[in-house]
Amino acid sequence: MLWMILLSAMTAFLAFSNGANDNFKGVATLFGSGTTSYRTAIAWATATTVAGSVASAFFAETLLRKFTGKGLVSDDLASTLPFLLAVATGGGLTVILATRLGFPISTTHGLIGAMVGAGWASAGVSGVKLSGLGASFLFPLLLSPVLAIALGTLFYGLFRVVRRWSTTNKPICVCVEVASGVEVTVDGVAQVQVGTPTFTFARSELGQCGPVASGAGAVGADTSKLLDGVHFLSAGAVSFARGLNDTPKMAALLLFTKAALPTWNIALVAAAIALGGLLAARRVGETMSQKITVLDPEHGLVANLGTAALVLSASLFGLPVSTTHVAVGSLFGVGLTTGRANLTTVASISLSWLVTLPCAAAISALVYVAFRPMLG
Repeated sequence: MLWMILLSAMTAFLAFSNGANDNFKGVATLFGSGTTSYRTAIAWATATTVAGSVASAFFAETLLRKFTGKGLVSDDLASTLPFLLAVATGGGLTVILATRLGFPISTTHGLIGAMVGAGWASAGVSGVKLSGLGASFLFPLLLSPVLAIALGTLFYGLFRVVRRWSTTNKPICVCVEVASGVEVTVDGVAQVQVGTPTFTFARSELGQCGPVASGAGAVGADTSKLLDGVHFLSAGAVSFARGLNDTPKMAALLLFTKAALPTWNIALVAAAIALGGLLAARRVGETMSQKITVLDPEHGLVANLGTAALVLSASLFGLPVSTTHVAVGSLFGVGLTTGRANLTTVASISLSWLVTLPCAAAISALVYVAFRPMLG
């Protein structure tokens, strides 16, 4: 029973580390573009990530089963307590170390590295099914940032085409004009018939949308505010997608402890993810928000749309993509288009990605060797 509690604790630590490193990635564009404050951004990230975690109990069963390690190592090894403890510990320590250094890395990559390390420590190179490693795990991880860069570039190009017609710095208004009521007689009874509303787009100050008919009323809305609202929704969609995609990967480690239902395992992981984001996300948040590229609200919105589309699609099809790789790729794609990408930062982040798997593998192997004699 004590070992089961230890496994639950190490899985919660892994989830805490994941929240600290990953939670702010969905809302980084909100903070980086000056759309909102850090506190508001992280609060929104926490709420929407938890919503995604809850949804994963219903929609992400494929990932829940895949990240038990079966298919990468033997079924017998994947069901042992030393293996699961090594994976949780190796993945958690790797992610929290990167978080302290301010590097946004992939928890998915860390988990895969930890599985490989424990597999090698158990049975040598033959303990890991390399064919399963490439086809089911590494290929989606390597492909996702490339697709994200392409989508970020494409989405921003399309957005520029849509916005090109606006040639002034004045806000674009959407006004609704409602004609004044017209008195009519129906069956001898006088009634007021409300006029039909008409919509007018104008590049002018709010409330100056053009001539208004005598006796009519008009209201207007600045579309820059509407874009901020859409930006918030897109950031929430990214965080929701991350919770949906990442939670089952960590909850899978607790399937061994049949004392709790999968839904309770997911609840534990979701709570730890939320806590990690609230307490320890600042350093990685600053890297994502301010060091990859210079952002404004429009750039952030475009990057978020590309990230959310890729991560949600991957979750539904059971592909273990990294939200980190996708989010960084989308930001970099937008930065390439605007000419404001920080190549030095992106190179450092890419190097941290290369180090993630071997680092997690080494820690996991050491933990496996340490625990195996005690657990048999």
